[in-house]
Amino acid sequence: MDNLADAQLHAALFTARAGQGAPDPRQARTPEQIRETAREFEAVFLAQVLEAMMGESTQSSFGGGPGEAAFSSMLNEEYAKVIAKAGGIGLADSLAREMLRYQEADQS
Repeated sequence: MDNLADAQLHAALFTARAGQGAPDPRQARTPEQIRETAREFEAVFLAQVLEAMMGESTQSSFGGGPGEAAFSSMLNEEYAKVIAKAGGIGLADSLAREMLRYQEADQS
């Protein structure tokens, strides 16, 4: 599977595991919902970054085998969620601020 298709599949699985579909963009969101959405986006982004970083590693984390790619991907997603929840890299804050700004401008 190429990198783009792999990234799209991981993003779709990540969203499905969260039990959420795409929200209706016409519906106003509370600041808390916007911050949570921004954190989730940051976690997906970080999972992709970790996947790229771990893909370069020559050492096998789980001893090899056919299931290693699936489990290492899930591990990267969990690492990303923890990093994002702990404050992340600042991406969620910037996204939330911009989403709130656009929502306020749209309501005016």
